[in-house]
Amino acid sequence: MPRVRRAFVRRRVRRQRQGHGFRGIEWCSLDLLGDRWTLLVVRDLFAGESRFGDFLASPEGIATNILAARLQGLQSGGLVATEPCTERAGALRYRLTPRGTALFPVLAALKDWGLAHIPGTEARIRVPAPSKKTTKGR
Repeated sequence: MPRVRRAFVRRRVRRQRQGHGFRGIEWCSLDLLGDRWTLLVVRDLFAGESRFGDFLASPEGIATNILAARLQGLQSGGLVATEPCTERAGALRYRLTPRGTALFPVLAALKDWGLAHIPGTEARIRVPAPSKKTTKGR
């Protein structure tokens, strides 16, 4: 089991021991996606970013160790897959799986809510809707 996934499992077991044993769908979803960095990585994947350096160049300035952990967690959750990068030997490209692509309406709803209810916010990164081709095969 990857190191990051073990941390999630340990955290989950600790919460259950502390009386937080409720495992509703919201809790499970937030356990996988519930921090801001994870959703920003997913947003960048929708925007077309695919390499580690691309994510580091995001305007929010994510640290390398946090980015590596979030990408590994998204892989463990089946939302992201990797493939070898053709431009650079040994490098990887990240892409959303059909399960990850299904998050588009969630991300769009969060963006719309923020724009409507939080003064001074703006959508700095444009995220196109996934094509029909990428959403097939669920």
